[in-house]
Amino acid sequence: MMIPTPTISPAAPLSIGSLELDVPVVLAPMAGITNTAYRRLCREFGAGLYVSEMITSRALVERTPESMRLITHHESEKTRSIQLYGVDPKTVSDAVTLLVAEDRADHIDLNFGCPVPKVTRKGGGSALPWKLGLFREIVEAAVTAAGPLPLTVKMRKGIDSDHLTFLEAGKAAEGAGVAAIALHARTAAEFYSGQADWSAIEKLKSTISSVPILGNGDIWSADDALRMVYETGCDGVVVGRGCLGRPWLFGDLAAAFRGEHVKAEPNLGQVKKAFRRHAELLTEFFDSEERGCRDIRKHVAWYFKGYPVGGDLRASLATVQSLAQLDDLLGTLDDDQPYPGAEAEGPRGRAGTPKRPALPDGWLDSQEMGGTERANLTEGEGDTSGG
Repeated sequence: MMIPTPTISPAAPLSIGSLELDVPVVLAPMAGITNTAYRRLCREFGAGLYVSEMITSRALVERTPESMRLITHHESEKTRSIQLYGVDPKTVSDAVTLLVAEDRADHIDLNFGCPVPKVTRKGGGSALPWKLGLFREIVEAAVTAAGPLPLTVKMRKGIDSDHLTFLEAGKAAEGAGVAAIALHARTAAEFYSGQADWSAIEKLKSTISSVPILGNGDIWSADDALRMVYETGCDGVVVGRGCLGRPWLFGDLAAAFRGEHVKAEPNLGQVKKAFRRHAELLTEFFDSEERGCRDIRKHVAWYFKGYPVGGDLRASLATVQSLAQLDDLLGTLDDDQPYPGAEAEGPRGRAGTPKRPALPDGWLDSQEMGGTERANLTEGEGDTSGG
C-alpha cells in the first residue's frame, strides 16, 4: 500500500543554539564518506548542516596529522561542523577546548551512535549511554568546554531491545545543556538492518521539550523526510545512507521543506558529471590524484545504481587510477540515458544483519562505572580518526 506523502507548509528555519539553518536538514557523519570533498559536493546541490566524519578525541588532542587534516574545512564551508568520539570526559573536554581555542568549528557533535564493533567493544559509540553517569559526565564536560558554541549529541535507541537508553540519555543531555539531540531509531544490535522505529523519535520528542529533536533512519527520499516530521513531530532530519551516490537529494530536501514539489531525476550524463566532480574534489582534498581516484572507487555502485552501466565498465571504474583514465571510461557512457526511476532509489549502503553487539566484559552487569572499568576504558580509547 502506497503511503501518501504529507504536504507541509514551508518549514521555519531550524535553530541549533546560535546556528540557524534555512532548512531542517543535517548530513549525518559517515566514516570515510563525509570528508570535505563530499560535504562540498552536497552543499552545491542543497542546504542544511554538513557534519564531518568522526574525529577521535584522543587523536585530536595528540594532534595526529590525519586528525588535523580531517578537521580542516574548505573556505567555502561557512558553517564548520565537527563530530567527536571519545569515552573519557577529560579527553573529550580537551578536544572541544582545542577546537574552540583555535577557532576550528562552528558546531560540535558528540558520537554516541556508532554500532561498529571496534568502537562498541571499547565502550564507545552506541554502547556508552548505557553507563548513564559516564554519559552525563562526558556531555557536561563537553558543553562546558564549548561555551557559546552549539554542542549536540547523536545517539541510538540503545544497545538492544532489552537495554534501551535513549530516553534517559536524552533527558541527561537536555539537562547538560546540549543544543539539539539526534536519534537514529535503531539499536546497536540492529546495526542498519530492518526498518527504523520512528515511534522512538516520537517518544523522545514528547519527552524532551527544550531543545530540537532530529530524526535519523530510513530517509531515502524527500517524501520520507516529510513523513518522518509528520509522523514523529521531530524538528528536523538527519540523512545518512540515503544520500550515498545521490548528492542531489539535498536539493530535493531543501525544496520539500520550502513547500516546493521538486524531485531530481538526473539522466546518466548528469550523474556522470556529479561523479566526476566528486573525484575532482577528492583529489583536491587528499592533495593526490592517486588517492582521490582510489577513494572514488567505493562510490561507483551508489552513483550508478539502476542505470545501464555494464559490469565490465563498473569493474573498470572501481579500479580507476587517474582522472584521465576516469574521463576515458566515463566518455563511453550514453549521457542521454534517462533516469531509471525506482531502480535508482531506495536503500543503499550496507545494512548488515542483527547481531550481538561487541561490548567490554561485564558491560551490561550494571549501569554504574567501576574504577577498574573506567581505567580500562581510558586506556582503550582509540587514537585514530575517520572511523
